Order: sequence, then C-alpha cells, then structure tokens
Amino acid sequence: MSKALAVYAGKTALAQIKEQGISQEQFKLLVGASGGPKWFVLAGLDRFLCGEFFKSRQTPLYTLGSSAGAWRFSCYAQQDPLAAINRLIDGYSHLTYPSDASISEVTIQSEKLLAHIVSKNADEIASNPMIKSTLIVAKSKGLTRYENKYIQLLGLLSSALANRVNRKHLGKYYQRTVFSTDITQIPFDYDDGIDSKVVALTKHNIHQALQATGSIPMVINGVKDIEGAGVGMFRDGGIIDYHFDQPFLPNAKDSGLVLYPHFYNEFKPGWFDKYIKHRFANKKHFDKTLVLAPTDEFVAKLPYGKIPDRKDFTQLSASERIKYWQTVIGESERLAEEFASLCQSDDLGKAITLI
Repeated sequence: MSKALAVYAGKTALAQIKEQGISQEQFKLLVGASGGPKWFVLAGLDRFLCGEFFKSRQTPLYTLGSSAGAWRFSCYAQQDPLAAINRLIDGYSHLTYPSDASISEVTIQSEKLLAHIVSKNADEIASNPMIKSTLIVAKSKGLTRYENKYIQLLGLLSSALANRVNRKHLGKYYQRTVFSTDITQIPFDYDDGIDSKVVALTKHNIHQALQATGSIPMVINGVKDIEGAGVGMFRDGGIIDYHFDQPFLPNAKDSGLVLYPHFYNEFKPGWFDKYIKHRFANKKHFDKTLVLAPTDEFVAKLPYGKIPDRKDFTQLSASERIKYWQTVIGESERLAEEFASLCQSDDLGKAITLI
C-alpha cells in the first residue's frame, strides 16, 4: 500500500527533529488554513492530535486559524476536544441545502452548525489555560461591507484586482482583525503592511468571531458589530490569511516549533491569491514548521481523485457528496496512523522532505 502521509519541514525544524525526534512538547503553535471541506482529508489527524497527541499537554499550545482552521481549533480548546471535533466532522459532512437555497438560508445552517459544535462551551475556549486560541477575521472597509450581492461583488472584484497589483493593497479594503485569548502573545507577525487590529477573544464574542471567520463572501452573510471589535461588517478571515504568509512565533521568547496539518505542500497567502499562479507564501516563514499533508498517491486513490471542496455542494447530489466525504474521512485515519508511527521512528531524516 502506498504512503498516505507526506511530511515536510523547514530547515530549523528538520535539524531539531533529526536530533531530538518528534514529541508533542516540541510544538508551541498549531496552524490551520482556510479551505472549507478540504479539511476532511485531515479529520483523522485532528482526532489523533486533539484526542491523543496533545492530551497530556503541560505548557500552553497556541493555535492560529482562519475559517475552517479556526472552527477546527475551537474544538481543541474545549474540555472534551475529541467529542467536539467529532461534532464538527459529523455535522459539517452531513450538511444539506435545497438546490435553490438563498444566502440567508445557508447562513442559518452555518449558525446552527456552529452552535452544535461550540454548544455552551464558549467559556471553556476563552479560559482554556493550555490551548490559547487565535483566529483571523476580515473587517470590510469598502463595498464588501454591504450585503447586496451586486454591490458586494463589485467590492470583491475591485479588491481582487488591487491584490493582484500588490497584496498590501488589501489593507485598503479590509482590516485584519486578530481575535486572541492571549493578546499579550500573538503567535505570528501580522505587521506586514495590511491594516490590522488585535481584539480579545472572550466568551461573549466567540460565537460572533467564529461565525465571521467562516462567512464566505457571496455564500454566507457577514457578521455585524462584533463585541470588542467595533462597528462594521466582518467576513471570512481567509480573504487576508488563507494559508498564512508571515513569520510564526516571531518573539524572541517564542521557542519551539510549529505544527501545520495542511491539504498539500503549497501555501497561498490570501484567498484571492488562489488565482495568481506565481504568488506563494515565503518559504522562509516556515523555517520552524513541520507540515503534515496527504501524498499525491493517497489523493489520487480517493473518490473523484481529489480532496473535497465547496464545488461538491453543486456538482454532486447530496447522497453522492455525503458518501464521498465519509469515505475521505475514513481514509484520513491513515494519515494519523502514519504520523503516530513516524513519532516512534529512529530514522526521521529519510521520512521528511525539506520545505
């Protein structure tokens, strides 16, 4: 059977792992990208990481995510993280909509799913001493602050064109809003020329912030006036930070490595950069990072030869899509099994590729 898990590391991370092996204590930051249902290919890893790998954590683990990444990590910060991640896996994978569902109807479903995941556990996330949560939301400045789809579309197109010229131009259209349960130690360097603001993530605004970071423009309505973040319209954090392109753990006191379960060994800075073939994140920013991803061979053997994506909602019937996603979720356990074995390996150099 071909390998399911591909492992990549930055230069510093690779050197340390060759010398010390892999253990949960090495990692200070866990990163999760946007990507909607793509994350189902990581479901097995999420179950293993939050249910076993980090179970005996004695020092704080910081998490950084946008959109689906933030939703996943909200599960890690609950008292029963495995039960929470299973609620997310089950609830999200069984979502269904009428073929003519409106944006408002999709929004209601999203809000219900979030309530199912977080339930009454917002305080657990906000006050967790071991899992320090940071998530990204994009506050609209321009035309995208309106819900009218034609005005919003015009705003999206103009901001996409500005981003194509220079990524820093996104700051004219959106403000990066960094919600964190520990505002004294933000685990990435957000000073990249894009207007940014740090806001305390509390039990009073967690639902709003999580809903906003997953509010895909033209698909799900934005969230207005989040407590602590001011007046305005807040949308998907992936608009600005899709896969992230900033140094992780930038402070001198930030020792430790970064663990990044990802869909592939490719990193696009922002949502609009998906359509710019030459623009990728700076590999220097991943110097202390260990990346876990499915191999090409593993993906090729999945139904339809790909990992899930949002197009599945429109290109497959509900029954076909749910069956497909359940298959991927089941197969994703192989990535967890191989990572667990890797942690016991004495020859890590051959198993890890330099980013």
